[in-house]
Amino acid sequence: MDSEILFNDLKLGNHLLKNRIVMPPMTRSRAGHGDVPTSLMAKYYQQRTSAGLIISEGTQISQQGKGYAWTPGIHSPEQVKGWKEVTDAVRKKDGVIFAQLWHVGRVSHTSLQPANKAPVSSSELVADGVKVYIDPENKGPESGAGEMIQHSKPSALSFEGINNIIHDFKKAAKNAKEAGFDGVEIHAANGYLINQFIDSQANNRKDKYGGSVHNRLRFLKEVTQTVCKVFEPDHVGVRLAPLTTLQGCIDDNPRETYIEAAKILESIGIGYIHIAEADWDDAPEMTLEFRNAFRNTFSGKMIYAGKYNLKKAVKAIHDGWADMIGFGRPFIANPDLPTRLKYGIALNKGNPDTYFGGTEIGYTDYSNANLKQKEK
Repeated sequence: MDSEILFNDLKLGNHLLKNRIVMPPMTRSRAGHGDVPTSLMAKYYQQRTSAGLIISEGTQISQQGKGYAWTPGIHSPEQVKGWKEVTDAVRKKDGVIFAQLWHVGRVSHTSLQPANKAPVSSSELVADGVKVYIDPENKGPESGAGEMIQHSKPSALSFEGINNIIHDFKKAAKNAKEAGFDGVEIHAANGYLINQFIDSQANNRKDKYGGSVHNRLRFLKEVTQTVCKVFEPDHVGVRLAPLTTLQGCIDDNPRETYIEAAKILESIGIGYIHIAEADWDDAPEMTLEFRNAFRNTFSGKMIYAGKYNLKKAVKAIHDGWADMIGFGRPFIANPDLPTRLKYGIALNKGNPDTYFGGTEIGYTDYSNANLKQKEK
């Protein structure tokens, strides 16, 4: 099977992507004081512009949307300015970068919330064992000395609270445009707020946002429609996680729920759906029939991310159910990952101890491959 298909260009909105390789969102907890993106982050993203598409780490749309220490926001002028440095650095290397807009919902802690209030969710449900990353001694991101603790019990959102968050998504999209992002991805996966509305076992509401599939998808629909008033729909993506069960979010009928979500997103006309696959040992496998159902329902681009290697990625695109493939952890240690994949160069190994928080060590100090040596 010809691996060159992974390195063919692809049109997304008005962008011609240089290949089908995506750097997906990965939390690295390197933001500075005030959750402001830093020059170090600009360097990190610029190093990885050989990806066809970069999707930024999850970026909270408000202080309420924050669930982990040292993650960047996009709701203050200082944060917008910091992200502008990132997008300028990416553009200098002909990269394309979307901002992932993020509200964690219940996956937070009172110490991270405005006025130490309870986090919010679709319902007052606690996901036992779901932990968040905090800085208990205020040592700052350089220390890398955060602590994982059980998330706080959430309060259920009122209609007013829901409307306020929809407004925050719209404001965050406007800020992303001001910061120079090429588009945005709405984070509706991995057990965070929108996912807490979608999945049946995380939503026990009895009103128009709970119960039926249609009702549980209402929040996703309203957020997406609002963001598409800021960016053209084909410059908007949505990340979904039909089978991951992360952060305590489980749906009783994932195929029905998520194909219905795809129908809604198709009607809005967004540019892509990004599927976060379950990637742990013994994880549920997404069937070919399920993948083809997405393809037959949604006419935009389909991105899949999980434990992909070159062979799996090429087959996914060749078989037609994927347009682009996200490589997560490999991009941490391999800023030139597309080059390494194309020429069969061994990958650097990442250091999990430096994944969250810290300095340039394990962040911007990974080496590029020596192509001249390879050619010999």
